[in-house]
Amino acid sequence: MGLTLHQIVGHLEAEVLAYPEGLDRVVTHAQGSDLMSDVLAFSHPNCLLITGLANHQVIRTAEVAGLLGVVVVRSKRPAEAVILLAQECEVPLLSTRLGMFDACGTLFTHGIRGMSDLARPSHK
Repeated sequence: MGLTLHQIVGHLEAEVLAYPEGLDRVVTHAQGSDLMSDVLAFSHPNCLLITGLANHQVIRTAEVAGLLGVVVVRSKRPAEAVILLAQECEVPLLSTRLGMFDACGTLFTHGIRGMSDLARPSHK
């Protein structure tokens, strides 16, 4: 289960800034963070990053961590060089007018789970 990035674009009323070819990727988990060190330490490949940062470090972090894409909140628009880097690295880059809390909450109500879901030990 999960949502495609295309569905996420609709739910967040987001603009696709880079790599629209990747909108068929299926997202099951997301992480909201502005600390790229935390993203590298606690993220899981195949999750979505929601952030207030709009610089090249976000794209490089997504690339290294194997993230499915990046959503930049609060209508921030990265510089053209960042958008080109995202396209080159094949990282779907979205921008939404929503704040981080609202973006995370919206995705949660549509079935996307947080990273703590993956960190919990199984009690079977």
